[in-house]
Amino acid sequence: MGQAAVRRTARRPARGTLRFALFAECLLTGVWMVLAALPVITLLPAFAAGCAHLRRHLDGERSTWRDFLTGLREATRSGWRFSLLWWAALALLAFDLRVARAGALPGGLALIAVSVAGLLAVLVLGLRTATVRRPGTAWPAAARTALRQGLAADPGGSLLLIGGLAVLSVAAWQMLPLIAPAAGALAGCAVAVERRARG
Repeated sequence: MGQAAVRRTARRPARGTLRFALFAECLLTGVWMVLAALPVITLLPAFAAGCAHLRRHLDGERSTWRDFLTGLREATRSGWRFSLLWWAALALLAFDLRVARAGALPGGLALIAVSVAGLLAVLVLGLRTATVRRPGTAWPAAARTALRQGLAADPGGSLLLIGGLAVLSVAAWQMLPLIAPAAGALAGCAVAVERRARG
């Protein structure tokens, strides 16, 4: 009995090895996501496919680049309208922020605060929607789930995603190629936040 336990322990990968493997998988997933998001409108579907890939990796299921492409095609086909609406909301809030910063309207500081808060909320809602969505699930239904379980019930997780977005922005500002590994790390953060919220 003791020898069997020793053999099982010897076969089990070290915890540090598992963590490094997950980190490497996040970096690789970030490269795939950035390439898939180049058309811009596919950013949310690419993020959804990246999160699904990392979930499969964590659950010990098969997860290859072909599986990622299959998920990307399905998410893009069903989610391009939702993605377009998300981009339109971001553009409108960015325009409001620009107008408020120009000082053309009274109450500029309040409008700046509302615009920044709105931008962050829409960004986080989009990411959380892409994270919780499963193949075959309608994007509006996933958005309602993300709104109910994420923004309302788990504000701490939303703050973690905002921090991840800040790291992504700084990485892209310092050196543009760093956006790929930072995007993979953000997808890993989103999957962790989703599991934390479900737990």
